Amino acid sequence: MQLEDIIKILENKLDKTSFLTIDEQSSPTALIVPDTDLRSVCQVLFEDSKLYFDMLSCISGIDNGVEANTFEVAYNLYSIPFDFQLMLKVILDRENAKIDTISDIWKTANWHERETYDLFGITFEGHPDLRRILLPADWEGYPLRKDYKHQEYYRGIKVEY
Repeated sequence: MQLEDIIKILENKLDKTSFLTIDEQSSPTALIVPDTDLRSVCQVLFEDSKLYFDMLSCISGIDNGVEANTFEVAYNLYSIPFDFQLMLKVILDRENAKIDTISDIWKTANWHERETYDLFGITFEGHPDLRRILLPADWEGYPLRKDYKHQEYYRGIKVEY
């Protein structure tokens, strides 16, 4: 199966055309999905018998910097029966970094979304338990943002970088 075949199936199932973009600079090549369509695209990728992307292996946050004023969320999917991988990317406005959860589609998204929230501050709306997973609950800021200013002290302990 080729990426173009996947796009055709998605466009037919969702009754939309030209709403997906191919990012050939990504490795693997990624499909850029509008944030408003992420859930429906993921639902089709998981449920359609011709696709059956049964595994979400990773969700990664990407900070494109203050100048670009955007974040990206990359979803790495794999179809075990069809031996095909796919990366989805969603581009979010830095000032309103929110996207719907997909933790009800792939259970592994639960902790991946929490990690992305914890380190980038991207909110996954509808997530059943969106709280910090790696850092203490009272940690200030999001350390993988390019504009992050680390605390000099945390609970009286000097934080060194």
